[in-house]
Amino acid sequence: MSRLVVIVAPGSRGDVQPCVALGRGLAAGGDRVRVLAAPAFRELVASHHLGFAPLSADPAAVLGSAAGRAWTRGSRLTFLSRLRDVLRPLLDQLLADVHAGAAGADLVLAPSLGFLGAHLGAHLGVPHTELHYQPSVPTRAFPHPLLPHAARLGPWGRRLSFGAVDALTWQVLRPEVDRWRVETLGLAKAGARGPQRRSTVLCGFSEAVVPRPPDWPDRVHVTGYWFLDTARPRPDPRLRDFLAAGPPPVYVGFGSMQPADTERTFDVVRTALRRAGLRGVLGAGLDDDDLLVAGDVPHDWLFPRTAAVVHHGGAGTTAAGLRAGVPTLVCPVFADQPYWGERVSRLSAGPKPVPLKALDADVLTARLRELTGNPLFRRGAQYAGARVRAEDGVARACSILR
Repeated sequence: MSRLVVIVAPGSRGDVQPCVALGRGLAAGGDRVRVLAAPAFRELVASHHLGFAPLSADPAAVLGSAAGRAWTRGSRLTFLSRLRDVLRPLLDQLLADVHAGAAGADLVLAPSLGFLGAHLGAHLGVPHTELHYQPSVPTRAFPHPLLPHAARLGPWGRRLSFGAVDALTWQVLRPEVDRWRVETLGLAKAGARGPQRRSTVLCGFSEAVVPRPPDWPDRVHVTGYWFLDTARPRPDPRLRDFLAAGPPPVYVGFGSMQPADTERTFDVVRTALRRAGLRGVLGAGLDDDDLLVAGDVPHDWLFPRTAAVVHHGGAGTTAAGLRAGVPTLVCPVFADQPYWGERVSRLSAGPKPVPLKALDADVLTARLRELTGNPLFRRGAQYAGARVRAEDGVARACSILR
């Protein structure tokens, strides 16, 4: 009898889509797969013939709320300390949904946040695997992505930065999660340190982007990205006509990261593109002669048809830009986005990141000219893209889970 693999995928599309890709790979090998995600992703999951169970928390609603906007505009430490304020109204229902959705699982795959997989695995008596979308395993080689300044503290300071993020996150979520363990899962409280991490870890990113540190244990696997390719993309005919009518444009979009002043931000984008003499495809805004608002278009189809991409630095969008082999400018907002911007720059696949809040027409014009005019970035992006495309992260991850 085939096993039931439950994949817990809270978050935005960038978090859910790799889980669908992984689930599809497991299903092709004979597993039954159920993905737990926000209701908005039901159709995405079902279209790939995977089971679905809803998580009531809607990431778009969280980020669009007043608390969510304040959360994304603070420092990295503020991001962690305010985590409970943002999640608390949703946490009890989210945990109840996770418990219901995981019923009958033979294997649980879950992100590291709140040790969800460890709790479910202990409750169900089944193994669990951690899913990492950024490097979150302690190492002396580099600091945690949320504490980049720990790089100055030396090898042990860098390693301790991971424990500091884990400890702070756990203390923020611990009251609700411990209550869930006792009242719903029938387990004892996890204690001050939380569950001990001894499970298999799948890192859904590329060694070409984040080289595997030598001090990571054998249970940690860097598999390559988990890409979900669009089988038959049907872009708007307007977009096809626009692409055919001139040189490749620059894509500019910030995903679920809504700028504080959206109208001003896209005025800046329009002005900078025109000053730089570039056509643009925008994720939001208003159409114009040399600009087209594309809306929700599969990145795997669009990005290879562009001259460069400008985005917020989400892990999934960064992966798509690198895979396409086109230069990238990251305009980060919060969390791990500055980290991915720095990785792009270190790969010579684009210039140094510019925080979205610091973007103005002069700065963006200069960055766009640099992004599209410097052959170093084109070569760096092409080299990184070739390495990423040579990997099959889904196949590698599935082989580890068999």
